[in-house]
Amino acid sequence: MNPLPFAAALGLTIRDRLRGTFRSLRTYNYRVWALGTTVSNIGTWMQRIAQDWLVLTQLTHHSGFAVGVIMSLQFGPPILLMSLAGMAADRLDRRRLLMVTQAALGATALLLGVLVLGGVVTLWQVDLLAGITGCVSAFDAPARQTFIAELVGDDDLPNAVALNSTLFNGAQLIGPALAGLMIAAIGTGWVFVLNGLSFGAVLASLFRMRTAEFKPLLRASGPDLGLGYTLRYIWRHRELVIALTMLFLVATYGLNFPIFISTLSVATFHGGANVYGTLSSAMAVGSVLGALVIAGRKQLSLRVLAFSALAFGVIGLMAAVMRNVWWLGLMLAALGAAAQTFTTSTNSLVQLSTEPAMRGRVMAIYMGIFLGCTPLGAPLMGWIADVLGPRWALALGAASGLAAALLAAIYFRRRHRIGQETAPSQLL
Repeated sequence: MNPLPFAAALGLTIRDRLRGTFRSLRTYNYRVWALGTTVSNIGTWMQRIAQDWLVLTQLTHHSGFAVGVIMSLQFGPPILLMSLAGMAADRLDRRRLLMVTQAALGATALLLGVLVLGGVVTLWQVDLLAGITGCVSAFDAPARQTFIAELVGDDDLPNAVALNSTLFNGAQLIGPALAGLMIAAIGTGWVFVLNGLSFGAVLASLFRMRTAEFKPLLRASGPDLGLGYTLRYIWRHRELVIALTMLFLVATYGLNFPIFISTLSVATFHGGANVYGTLSSAMAVGSVLGALVIAGRKQLSLRVLAFSALAFGVIGLMAAVMRNVWWLGLMLAALGAAAQTFTTSTNSLVQLSTEPAMRGRVMAIYMGIFLGCTPLGAPLMGWIADVLGPRWALALGAASGLAAALLAAIYFRRRHRIGQETAPSQLL
């Protein structure tokens, strides 16, 4: 048997698969956007590490509460401002809106860097800037998510969303390690400055885009733009209700990975920062792989969400009982892949199930749930880890995936039963 034709066919299949996985990069505007956001994502991950280190070691005496307050200030505003942010994303020019929000985010990072380098930084200043960052991010997030559809169109939207997730999680593999080296070498102040400058890459990409090649979405008009109207719109589309409810369950209880991994590393396996870093990296690798798998798919459905939520629950329960740290790392990588598959699929499905004129408002609610509900569940999951142990916390977090999958199964069963009941009448 001549192996050459088989090898050639295999090579062609792999090449076609890779082309499908990275097909959004064939679009010039998306290539420019991806390059700019990659640089900025690395800077964002650097700042997260530097900010926590600044608060824990310089502004407080290892106060986890102070870090929690900053986390709430930074990720809480998307819930409070989702109505206004959604209206802005639907009514305004998204490219110009992103120029404003990205410039503002860069300015807050630069200001924090100047305060640290000047030796005058205080905790209330960090809190204030975190709150400002959260408010700006509330407007930035829905505009950024819906802007992707203008770059690639609806056909390639799931692929572009998945590649965005790949770039963000890939930056997680670089940013924290780079931040650690820089903090040790030159201090936290310069990390904030570099993050501020990194937003220049996004601004440059927005300026360099070919606006004539945009695939514009229909913008909203008229008086009915408020939160009540958006909630009624979602209620009329039951798949949106199910998808967002599933996201609420998993985001609130299941995505508290910093709590799960840190407490398992210290309390269960009695390790140090090296164990925590290794386990976190394992999960980040899994997240990248999960995003790439979704990038290769051309169609998404609620069933993909259901299966990924089920996988999240089962793998999370398996991870909770692992007695060996290396097996735990393997399970966390698989858990990261399942979580990324679920969240990325939810993002794409919600956008594609929503009319273009409503996407900004619906995605504002999506981002409010995705970004804002994890801090809501964090105190409870942290309390469970303290009282019952980290394994119980992870197991209960995994149960949120099982609950989400059960919700989807009930919906499918009810839809199937309604279909059977209406089928005879349709034949008459």
